[in-house]
Amino acid sequence: MSQSSLNRRLIQIFGILFGVSVAVWALRGFGILTFIPGGIIWLLLLGAIAIGLISYAQRRWWRI
Repeated sequence: MSQSSLNRRLIQIFGILFGVSVAVWALRGFGILTFIPGGIIWLLLLGAIAIGLISYAQRRWWRI
């Protein structure tokens, strides 16, 4: 897997995780998904941040 395709895949994963976490957070705020605990939302957000940092590091320092 080349560096550009890996970075593209990481950015896609970041976008998906971030989008899902914002959607779940909004739906929970509207009272539709009240059964989802807040910890799950935090895990999704932290996962998105971690993937974003890995993507940035992979793009910035290509040796990782």
